[in-house]
Amino acid sequence: MKVAVIGGGAAGFFAALSTKEHHPQSDVILFEKSKNVLSKVRISGGGRCNVTNGSHSIRELSESYPRGKNFMKSVLKTFNTRDTWNWFEQRGVSLKVEADGRVFPMSNDSNTIIQCLLSNTKEKEIFIQINKGVISLQPDDKNGFVVKTKDHSHIFDKVIIATGGSPKVQGFDWIKVLGHKIEKPVPSLFTFNMPDESVKKLMGVVASNASVSVQGQKIKTEGPILITHWGMSGPAILKASAFGARILHDLDYQFNVNVNWVNQSNQEDVKQNLQSILKEHSKKQLSSYRPYELPDRLWQFLLIKNDLDGSKKWEDLGKKGINRIISSICHDTYQVSGKTTFKEEFVTCGGISLLDINRKTMESSVCPGLYFAGEIIDVDGITGGYNFQAAWSTGYIAGKLQ
Repeated sequence: MKVAVIGGGAAGFFAALSTKEHHPQSDVILFEKSKNVLSKVRISGGGRCNVTNGSHSIRELSESYPRGKNFMKSVLKTFNTRDTWNWFEQRGVSLKVEADGRVFPMSNDSNTIIQCLLSNTKEKEIFIQINKGVISLQPDDKNGFVVKTKDHSHIFDKVIIATGGSPKVQGFDWIKVLGHKIEKPVPSLFTFNMPDESVKKLMGVVASNASVSVQGQKIKTEGPILITHWGMSGPAILKASAFGARILHDLDYQFNVNVNWVNQSNQEDVKQNLQSILKEHSKKQLSSYRPYELPDRLWQFLLIKNDLDGSKKWEDLGKKGINRIISSICHDTYQVSGKTTFKEEFVTCGGISLLDINRKTMESSVCPGLYFAGEIIDVDGITGGYNFQAAWSTGYIAGKLQ
């Protein structure tokens, strides 16, 4: 059996290796359009490669996929985070779980993962063709497929497509002609630009336990917020961008975001906390005692922004002063105008409709013998190792060629 794997990323390599594991006698050729394979693996996690997530709960993991939650529930039952961990450990790659749940190689070097994948493909005699972009794919008269590159045509019995996402819907035209429905791709996992907001001068400040919501929309997330020189980033912002990917795209990335710097939704609890400060630290100035241990620079900024005199003592606040502090830390508002790609990790939502894919096999329901893996499928996760886990899982299942 001859099998073509199109795409030299995480999903493509894992699909090729899975194919050789389940079908040792098969001939597998992996096509990559560029001169470099596994380029996204190399830059992931700041060059450390966030291999997967430390959670083993399928329910919890599936909740981290804004699109494809139920699809991933099924997929993770076949190949989950524990399977990923075992796969790499059994091949000599030691992994570790960090405090935030992200999993990295002990070496803190993405090259460790890359070399593991490359050495295993070499051992399995998988032939890698770089600079060989596939320009068309057509079913063959003999129940196979004709795969055309710029300078050659190849015939295969089975084909696995793992070419990743595309920023434009035209990038899926060569698959659409086979009869597949394409969900329009739009950016996911991006940071918020705030060109007109002075909060940018706090660049580098982190609020470790915050929540954000988009005004007028049902988008609310929580987690750390990082203030940058262009606006805001961090897990809470990135999750909002992922869950609101299509909505924010339709708003042309022009919207207001509400920030609760202390992630406290019950205002009465916040009021009681502030009143306890009034009793215990009544003689201290506002500027010298920070509620909820807010970062000092952020607290000073919020005082100024809300016209609160930092030299005033807590005991002199009064009811109106308490309410203004509650408003400043729980109902802070900023205008977003544009987005910035998160580091170099470009992620899109959209791609091959899940209605056209058998979630138990990754086989196309439109074109038998054709399989999909990775980000080309309309599944995407939040930051934290979830997108790579989707790549490993779908690649493994596709390679079974059931």
